[in-house]
Amino acid sequence: MATRTDAPTRREQILKEAARLFAERGFHGVGVDEIGAAVGISGPGLYRHFPGKDAMLAELLVGISGQLLTGARRRMQEADRGAGADGAGGVDGEAVLDSLIEGHIDFALDDRPLITLHDRELDRLRDSDRKLVRQLQRQYVELWVEVVRGVYPALTEPAARSAVHSVFGLLNSTPHLGRAGSLPGRGATADLLHRMAKGAFGSAAEA
Repeated sequence: MATRTDAPTRREQILKEAARLFAERGFHGVGVDEIGAAVGISGPGLYRHFPGKDAMLAELLVGISGQLLTGARRRMQEADRGAGADGAGGVDGEAVLDSLIEGHIDFALDDRPLITLHDRELDRLRDSDRKLVRQLQRQYVELWVEVVRGVYPALTEPAARSAVHSVFGLLNSTPHLGRAGSLPGRGATADLLHRMAKGAFGSAAEA
């Protein structure tokens, strides 16, 4: 979930094309030469950046898990600073939840290959990398649970956690929505996903 606006590095270009190709053809269906060709370098030239495909896969899946967690923490910190600056006397939990949803929607719409890659290829990671992905994901979930319970205090912790996982399932369904050109447009799709996510949390709180 990149927020940078400067030009990507060669390493980032390699990872982006590797994610796309792995998602389209499967990890074993893509060769190093094909990844190299996608970024305009020879296959052997990739080894100056990565020791092999396994390293690319690990960096993609560990990397996006870390980026989601870091981004969510940043959004919460920004909300804390904003509350202190405007003298309102507290953080607006609803605004924080909206911000978390927006951040995850950005990921779900802009990094769709990584969702497919996670679903299909996570078990190919080394045990240590797979455990790290799971650890980062658990921290990300618990951060959401804290915010959701602040907005909907009637929700028990297990219910809030189930609701968070359900919303993630909804937002992470974007690879199944069809090709980008068949969707109503990024803005409209993002708005729809946001309304559905908020509706799911509200319905869970009313149950």
